Formats: sequence, structure tokens, C-alpha cells
Amino acid sequence: MTRFPTLFLSHGGGPWPFMEDRRVQYARTAEEFGRLPQLLPERPKAVLVITGHWEADAFTVSTSAHPPMVYDYYGFPEHTYHLKYPAPGKPELAAEVKALLARAGLDCREDANQGFDHGTFVPLGLMYPNADMPIVLLSLKSTYDAAEHIKVGQAIASLRDEGILIVGSGLTYHNMRGFNRPESKPVSYDFEAYLNEAISAPDAARRNAMLVDWENAPSARLAHPREDHLLPLMVAAGAAGSDVGHRVFVDEVANVAMASYMFGGQP
Repeated sequence: MTRFPTLFLSHGGGPWPFMEDRRVQYARTAEEFGRLPQLLPERPKAVLVITGHWEADAFTVSTSAHPPMVYDYYGFPEHTYHLKYPAPGKPELAAEVKALLARAGLDCREDANQGFDHGTFVPLGLMYPNADMPIVLLSLKSTYDAAEHIKVGQAIASLRDEGILIVGSGLTYHNMRGFNRPESKPVSYDFEAYLNEAISAPDAARRNAMLVDWENAPSARLAHPREDHLLPLMVAAGAAGSDVGHRVFVDEVANVAMASYMFGGQP
């Protein structure tokens, strides 16, 4: 089995692929997400998603064989609250994730009811529109300890050799008050430049140290008042091991940069 890369995807705002005007805004992201499967060595057996839209007191894994939908957004058209993405879960993968975290000394709980939020069904829906790719979710831990999230990634890295694609889904810029403001553009690019320097560092120890120290990056707290949408990157980076990251693409929507990265694989 070929070793899979890991991904961090900037998933954009709300259910944008299902709104005609937003789809135009995010045309670059839609195209790039659609071609991501072509960048993989083969079709994954399943995808493990760490989304910025699910956090819990302890790391928690979704165990449902048929995950429901989660419409955790506000002010969007009525039809976006009836979207369906009926991809299956994979309870045996959930059990393996829990066991790997336990082996690393990390508490992991189970949730049989957690479903697909837009951080999951937007990128995965564009990658696998037939909804035939099994998906398991792993939560963030609400203490927001960056080093601990990197450790989680390191604990699950062996899944990459078992045909599992590990995807962190968040945003490189996530300040709800900053979107569509002219002053946010340089903030988003300055912070993304720091992230790109970190993920492309040839030495994994330096990369991880820079990610742990993210708050000292340029404009860090202007880009992320809360780091829920940044922490999925820490898990993807931890699972990368010694594989160097590279920027797959950067889109600019709502006057901010939104970058997506791959660790391992072909630049």
C-alpha cells in the first residue's frame, strides 16, 4: 500500500458550493478541490476528517455507520438547510483511531451521533461527489493546545500506510469580523506566509515548533481570534511525520487569502 499524503484544506464560508453567486466567488477553490483526488497515489479506503467545526472536552471520534448532516451556519438560503451528503461512516476505522490515541496516552471518546458539518461535506463533496467515500470524523480538543493536536497527528500517522487519507479542514484566515474588509487582506497574506514557511520547512521539528508558536506570527490574533479553524492544520502536520508540506493553492475570497496545503505527495 502506498503512503498517502495528508491535507489541510481551507473550506471557505458556509455551504458555498450550493449557492450560485458563492460558487462564482469560490471558482478556484471548487476547481482545486475537484482535482485533489488526482493528486493522490490511488483511491483511499476512507477519509479521516478533523474539522474546525467539531470540538469536545476530549478528543472524540464519530462511530456512526450513517452519519447525519449538521447545519451549523446561519443566515443562508433555506435550501442549504436541507442538503444531503449521504457518505457512509466506517466504525472499524473509528475504533482504530481510538486505539491509536490510547496507545499514545491520549484519551479518546466516541460519539455515535456526530454528523457532517460544512467543513466536511463541502470539500469532500467536491472531491467525491458520489458520496461513496467512507468518512470518519475526529474532533478537536477544546483546550486548543497546539502541541497536543500535533501529538494526535503523530499518533494516527500509521493510518497513511493503510489507505486512509487524513484531512484537516479549517481556514488559514478565520476572523468573522474581518471578512470583506480591505484591511484584512494584508493580515491574511502575512499570516499565511508564516504558515507556508512553517509547513515547507525541511526539518519537521522546526515546522512543528513554528506551528506551536503560531501566536507569535505576524497578525496571528487578527487572523485567528479563536484558533478552532487553525488546529486541524496541527493534526495534519503531526501526521505528516518527516514529509515536507507545500501549498497546493491559495484562493482569495471575501478579501482574504485562503490557502490549502499537502504534506508528502507530489508538489
